[in-house]
Amino acid sequence: MPYYPDELLEEVRQRTDIVDLISGYVRLERRGANYFGLCPFHNEKSPSFSVSPAKQMFFCFGCHAGGNVFTFLQKHDSLSFPEAVEQLAQKAGVELPKISETEEGRMARSRRERLYAINTEAAKYYYRALRSPQGELGMKYFRGRQLSDETLRRFGLGYSLQYSDDLARSLKKLGYSDEELRDAGLCVYNEKYGLRDKFINRVMFPIQNATGKVIGFGGRVMGEGEPKYLNSPETEIFEKRKNLYGLHLARSSRASNFILCEGYMDVISLHQAGFDQAMASLGTSFTMEQAMMLKRFGRPVLLAYDTDGPGVSAALRALKILRSCGMRGKVIHMEPHKDPDEFIKALGAEEYQKRIDEAENGFLFEIRILRRDYHTEDPGDKTAFGQEVAKRLCAFPDEMERENYLEAVSEQYGIPREALKKQVIAEASKEGLKEERSVKPLAAAQSSRPGHEEHERYAQRLLLTWLSEEAERYACVRDYVDAEDFTDPVYRRVAERMFAEPDKGPPEPAALIDMFSDADEQQEASALFHTRLDAELEGEDREKAFRDIVLSIKQARFDRVKTDGHAGLSEVLRQQKLLEELRGKSSLKKE
Repeated sequence: MPYYPDELLEEVRQRTDIVDLISGYVRLERRGANYFGLCPFHNEKSPSFSVSPAKQMFFCFGCHAGGNVFTFLQKHDSLSFPEAVEQLAQKAGVELPKISETEEGRMARSRRERLYAINTEAAKYYYRALRSPQGELGMKYFRGRQLSDETLRRFGLGYSLQYSDDLARSLKKLGYSDEELRDAGLCVYNEKYGLRDKFINRVMFPIQNATGKVIGFGGRVMGEGEPKYLNSPETEIFEKRKNLYGLHLARSSRASNFILCEGYMDVISLHQAGFDQAMASLGTSFTMEQAMMLKRFGRPVLLAYDTDGPGVSAALRALKILRSCGMRGKVIHMEPHKDPDEFIKALGAEEYQKRIDEAENGFLFEIRILRRDYHTEDPGDKTAFGQEVAKRLCAFPDEMERENYLEAVSEQYGIPREALKKQVIAEASKEGLKEERSVKPLAAAQSSRPGHEEHERYAQRLLLTWLSEEAERYACVRDYVDAEDFTDPVYRRVAERMFAEPDKGPPEPAALIDMFSDADEQQEASALFHTRLDAELEGEDREKAFRDIVLSIKQARFDRVKTDGHAGLSEVLRQQKLLEELRGKSSLKKE
C-alpha cells in the first residue's frame, strides 16, 4: 500500500471541507456548531449523524460510525485508504508523488484482482455452458422469456451445469486455489465430496459493479429446487447493499431518469424494450448506500416494483430512503400487470413509455396507499387520516415544498387547508422535542455505564476530548498526565501523539484518525472525540469537573502500579506524590 507523508495528508485534509464533502451524500442541517443529518450507514428516522466543521470529523450517535474525510469515503464508497487519498487529492488540486507500493499493499491489491479475475472466468464458463448442448435447458428457459441473442450477449447470461464440480475443476486448471474459489463465493467445501460448485443447474446472471467488473452472480434454479433464486455470498469485492444490478449499463443511458425494479428479468426485459435506464437491487430491500450511489447522477428515480402487497410495501420503503437522501422518487403504475416484464410482453414498449410519463409523485403515492387504511366517510377516521397526513408533511424541511404538498393533499382528499396546516405545526413541534432529546450529549446516555473498568475508560475519553477542544488546558495537566495513564490501546496511541509536542498543543482530531488502519480502531478513535460532559456545567463547576476527571485517571494509575509486581518502588512513590498534589488542588486552572 502506498505511504503518504503526514504533511501531504494534512494538506489534502485541510483543502477538503468535510461539510462540503458529506453534503454531496447526506442532507445536512446546521444545529449549533455542528451539522446533523440521517446516517448513510444505517437506517434511522431521527438525525443522529453529526458533522463537526471545527474538528473536521463525522460521528453517528446511533451506529457509532465516525472518522474524517478519508474514512468517510473509505466507508461510504468501499475504497482503500490510498484510493480515498487519491480521489480527494485530485479534487483538492494536490499532486501526489509517485510512490511504490509496499509488499503488503501489492499482495492486497493482487488478491482483489484475482477475485475479479476468477469471477470473470466463471462468467465466461457459464456463458459458454449456456450455448453448449448441455445448456439446452437454460437456453430453453431464456427463449421462453423471449430474450434475443443480443440481450443474452449484452447481459452475459449463462448456465451452470448439472455436474457438481465442473466449474471448480475448470477454474483450478487455470491456476486458482481451493481457498480462492471459496473466497470468491463460487464453490463450497463438502466434507464427503470435497470442493463443489455453489451454483448447479441454474440460469446465471452475472452481477457487475458500476465500472463493469463481474463481482458475483445470481442464479435461478431450473426445475423444483430450492431456493428458487440464489445469489453469491458477500465477499471482499461483493456487497449486496452497495451494488445495483444493471447500473453499469444504466449509468450510460441518455434517459433523464432511472428505473428501479425488483428482479433481474425485469431489468433485462426493460433494456431489451429500449429502457436502458433500468436496474434492480440484489435480493435485498433498497438500501441507503444504493440511494447514495444514484444520487451522484442527479436523476430522479422511478420505481417499477411489483404491484402486489409486498411490492407496494417495498416501494414505500424505497421512497422514504430516497426522500431522506434529498432525492425525488416516483412510482410507475403497471396495473393490471404485476411487473415490468409481464407488462412489456402484454402491452409493449410504447404503452410502457406512457406509464413512465404518467408516473405518480412518490409522496402522493404514499398518501393514496395510506388512505386505504381509513374510512374517510366516518368523521373520526377522517380526522385520524388528516393527523397522519400532517405527520408525513413534517418530513419536508423546505417551507415552499411543504406548502405545495399540503395544498395538493388538501384539495385531493377534501381536508380543510387551514386545519391541516395547524395540525402540521402541532406535529412539527412534537417532532422538534423528540429530536432535541435524541441528540443530548453522550454523558447522559453514559450515566449508567457499568463497571469500574468502563468508568476508567470513560474518564480517559473525556479528558482526551476536552484537551482536543480546549488545547490550552494541556498546560494545566502536562505535569501530571502522560500516555501511560491510558489503558485502552487506541486511547494510548492518541495520547502519545497528542502529548508528543507539548509546546505546539495537540494536533487536530481529524489528523489522529489516520494513525489507525484498522476500521474498528478508527471508529473507536472517532467515538473518543465525541464524548461529552454535561453541557450545562459552567464556571467553577466546570473547572471542578475537569480536575475530578484528571484525579480519577491518576487514582486509577496509582492503583495499577501498587498491584503491579513489575513496577518499582520509585514509580509507586512518584505516582503517589502526583496524586497527593492533585488532591490538594481545587482546580487545574493555569496560574
